[in-house]
Amino acid sequence: MNLFLEEQGVQLSGKVLDKLYDYADLVVETKQFGNLISAKDSEKFLSRHIADSLVPYIYMVKKLGLAAKSSAMKWADMGAGAGCPVFPLAIVMPEIQFYAVEPRNMRVQFMNYAKEKLQLQNLTVVGKRFETSGLSGLDFISCRALSTFENDWERAQPGLKKGGLFLTLKSFNNIVHLENDPKIHVHKYALPQEEQVYALVTRGNE
Repeated sequence: MNLFLEEQGVQLSGKVLDKLYDYADLVVETKQFGNLISAKDSEKFLSRHIADSLVPYIYMVKKLGLAAKSSAMKWADMGAGAGCPVFPLAIVMPEIQFYAVEPRNMRVQFMNYAKEKLQLQNLTVVGKRFETSGLSGLDFISCRALSTFENDWERAQPGLKKGGLFLTLKSFNNIVHLENDPKIHVHKYALPQEEQVYALVTRGNE
């Protein structure tokens, strides 16, 4: 993961990195909330899942200069599961208020447990589907490997404020048809030790 960040020109403090490692340990080692991740994925949780979760942060900081204007912004993650990408994002961007929206009870219990362990004051866990969460006027909405881009956008768009941004992490093969859509931006990238090409796909709420 460190090499991936270096290649992207991003530096994180030791304190932030330690908290990312602590979160990874919680996901891999915590068993009372069921199997949060497969044994195969546990071996590469940092290099694949944490690194992937940080791609929106890298994009926001490098492309949009987010760090200078992010105070008081609100960001919701749909179908947050065990917390990727919303936990890593909340760790590296403490000035933004994050909402981890997830209807499955065991995942909600784990995220509340992890939130307390990591002392993430800028994260709220919402145990509902996004459509019934009551969240609106959001600056950002994200999701990772949830559904098709079209379905994800349809769910997210009503919750975005005017000028807000939807971001989703997909396999590039699944969104190649969107490359020529003028309303959509596709940012391709590779992850450490992965042959597959991935994409951060964004669309603004005009």
